[in-house]
Amino acid sequence: MAHELSPPDQWLKLYGDILYRYGLSRVRNPEMAEDLVQETLLAALKAQVNYVGQASEQTWLVGILKHKVIDSFRKASREKTQVFEEQLMADENEDYFDQQGKWTVDLSYWSRPEKALEQEEFMLVLEACIGRLPERMAQLFILREFDNIKSEEICEVMSISTMSNFWVMLSRARVQLRHCLDINWIKERARS
Repeated sequence: MAHELSPPDQWLKLYGDILYRYGLSRVRNPEMAEDLVQETLLAALKAQVNYVGQASEQTWLVGILKHKVIDSFRKASREKTQVFEEQLMADENEDYFDQQGKWTVDLSYWSRPEKALEQEEFMLVLEACIGRLPERMAQLFILREFDNIKSEEICEVMSISTMSNFWVMLSRARVQLRHCLDINWIKERARS
């Protein structure tokens, strides 16, 4: 089924909130998220003649926004050729992950349909924990785990010099998130 575009002057009303929330969850900056939504709508206006209707209008707009987010990360990396600095937590423990980099803790109960409210609460806690990460570490984690961007592309976008550095940064992000989730989610659930 081919989808048709609604009038462009309706896009902000129809999809503005969705696009803003998506952008904000990626860039963690309200003003930047607003700018990215504007850029997305302008790009969509210019590209509407190329829309073939394979995806829904919302999916098409989110796809454009996703590329705008990646471009903003790329631009920030070029402008800020800063050395990535973060502190490794004192209780960092390699036992959090197996040899393949997967969590060793069984958290499968989070994905049960009857736990929808818990999942929503978990996502709020996860977003808060991501918000506590250093900016580059949070961007890397979001691109890798939420947007499923390939490691090589993330290195290029974020100007990470080696895959080894990428894996160290990702591992440290996971450890810090694990610690934050352990305190703010797992232990809180155990108390209830």
